[in-house]
Parts: sequence; structure tokens; C-alpha cells
Amino acid sequence: MTRRIPRVLARAPIPLFRYGFGFLLGRRVMMLEHRGRVSGQPRYVVLEVVDREPDALLLVSGYGAASQWYRNVVAEPAVRVWSGRLRGVPATAVPLRAEDVGPRLARYRDRHARAARALGRALDIPELTTNDPLPAEIGTRLPLVRVALSSPRPGDPGPSGRSRLD
Repeated sequence: MTRRIPRVLARAPIPLFRYGFGFLLGRRVMMLEHRGRVSGQPRYVVLEVVDREPDALLLVSGYGAASQWYRNVVAEPAVRVWSGRLRGVPATAVPLRAEDVGPRLARYRDRHARAARALGRALDIPELTTNDPLPAEIGTRLPLVRVALSSPRPGDPGPSGRSRLD
């Protein structure tokens, strides 16, 4: 049984992002705006960034496919992103195939061992707390979502070749 992070704690960072101070939380935390499946109203969730690609972020649904934000982006992939100095940038959220999740989560666990152990303990996901190989079904239990920025801004990425998400 997966444990739940208290709602008040999970929602506490949202005002920081809405008022432009989300960058204070670092590069591994972002806010996602998505639309409610039934209401159509904007909804907000703050998530940890598992990995980065040029102009894309990878997010894990710690509560699995039953998570409300995950179900909402599957139904309506048009989202907006707050990360670092980005504020409300349009993006598209697409779930990764289950077989592509294992290597991404293993890399996350290797790069951020302390955070992975803490997350594994908080959500009662023992596979994140050890260095044992991840089970084959991990992609069905912990789906990953690739959030790609919709359109590049003029001049981005700069001459250095760095993406907007660096």
C-alpha cells in the first residue's frame, strides 16, 4: 500500500511558483498546470523532476496511474510548466511506455541516491531504497511522463546550445 504525503505539505510550494519564486526550490522541482478531466478547470501539482532532456522534463507519478494529475494529463496532454525561471510555458505531456521506465528510474536512483531513498520510504516503494535491479513491472507501478515544451522562444537555445531548462 502506497503511503500518502499530506495534502497541505504537497501543495505548500504552489504559491512560490505562482508568485515567481519557484526557482528557490532548485532544478529538481517544478509545477505543472493541467486541466481537470471532468471540470475542465486548471489544476496545479508540484513534482520532482526525475530527468531532463533538451526542452523536456521527465516526471514520475509516485502514486501510479491512479494519480489525479496523471489521469488528467493522459486525458488532456496540453499543460503549462513552471521550472526554474520558466513561468507558465506551454508544453505537452506524454506518458512513456512502461518498458522505457526502468532504465530512467535506475539512472535517477544512481544520480540522486539520497532523494530516491527518501522518496521510496515516504511512498513505501522499497525498490527505490536499495541498489537491487528494478523489477520489470516498475513501469506499470510508477509511470513516467515526458513533458516537452511546445514551441521554442526566439533565440533559444542560445549559442551555447543549452536548452531553456538548464
